[in-house]
Amino acid sequence: MQIYGEVAIVTGASSGIGAETAKALAARGARVVLLARRKDALDQLTSEIRAAGGIGSAYAVDLGDPKAVARIAEAVKSEVGVPGILVNNAGSGVWRFIDETSPEEAVAMMALPYFAAFYVTRAFLPEMLRRNRGIIVNVNSPASQFTWPGANAYTAARWALRGFTESLRSDLYGTSLRVMHFVAGHTKSGYWQANPGSEERAPKIGKLVPTLTSQQAAAALVRGIEQDRRQVVVPLMLRLFYIQHALFPRAVEWMLRVTGYRRR
Repeated sequence: MQIYGEVAIVTGASSGIGAETAKALAARGARVVLLARRKDALDQLTSEIRAAGGIGSAYAVDLGDPKAVARIAEAVKSEVGVPGILVNNAGSGVWRFIDETSPEEAVAMMALPYFAAFYVTRAFLPEMLRRNRGIIVNVNSPASQFTWPGANAYTAARWALRGFTESLRSDLYGTSLRVMHFVAGHTKSGYWQANPGSEERAPKIGKLVPTLTSQQAAAALVRGIEQDRRQVVVPLMLRLFYIQHALFPRAVEWMLRVTGYRRR
């Protein structure tokens, strides 16, 4: 897909992969719309994009609130236009065992990423269907494919997003809209600082997968958009894990469990 001139919406754009994706899309000539909760961070990123010669607009919104998302969507369509590129990147969640996780925390982890992706996609989809072109990208975690100890509610939310992605692809069969599932391995970002204790629960076998920077992950995501990819998994070693899991699912699941976090 050609990016130049398209309206590109990026959720969770205040930091990490979302921020770097917004900058990369703007550098390719997209009119970028930034959605996230932190207005100060969005305003700073918008200034950086404009200083580099790009076009960017920021809208602070709680993406877990369907009414707020609907209001912002109407403002974006009126003030900027209908997106040709929609990147559902917003996500959160601490890694814990189920008995360590409160019901409120489980609900919050389902809200971001799954419900946020649902609300935002639903808000813009009718106009995208009328145009009958564009791509919807759902940014996910390896936890959408694999399971390991000590990340129960987080994993459930990521599987929900994967299910949403697959069912959305079926819903859009026969149209010219495309859906891409993007999965990045361990990435240096502010996520780990915002969710202390989670990084330490990663299975030890995961150390075989090289760590990405947010810029590397964003570059892979943007290439996937340009190439109309169905799924992008980075880095290469993680893709190899996917292949191994397809061939030997029980062996891979066993390795993740035995090298995973143990209860204290």
